[in-house]
Amino acid sequence: MLGRKPKGYLPTLAGEWEEEVTTDFRILRSRLETEHKRLTQELAQLKAGVRPIDERREGSPFGKREEEATETFELEKRLALENRIMGELAKIEHALKKFDEGTYGKCDSCGQPIDPARLEALPQAHSCVSCKAKQAKNAKGTIPHG
Repeated sequence: MLGRKPKGYLPTLAGEWEEEVTTDFRILRSRLETEHKRLTQELAQLKAGVRPIDERREGSPFGKREEEATETFELEKRLALENRIMGELAKIEHALKKFDEGTYGKCDSCGQPIDPARLEALPQAHSCVSCKAKQAKNAKGTIPHG
């Protein structure tokens, strides 16, 4: 038997006590807004750090092709980082929009509440664990096009 309920714990199906996770949505919104601001600043710094073509080094001892290859590599790396940041910003903006609509904390796919522990770990989560697992399974079985 479980015995007396410890403060801050809930019973599990296995007949044990599990720590209760209480989610304060105001704190989660604040975390989302802070992360949005940080990522926006990081993106602006990335874009501001691009050297204009006329300021690029000239006369590389390795020749023009090697210099162009290095610049191409750096550009690809910066664009990949920008894409990652923009993707994260889109997820955060979606979560903030859900706050405004009053649907934050509900799964986009099935409409069920998202586990508070998941939201604590990933405030921009838009799917419950079951739907996310289904999406991952479906994505695993698809063949990339192109």
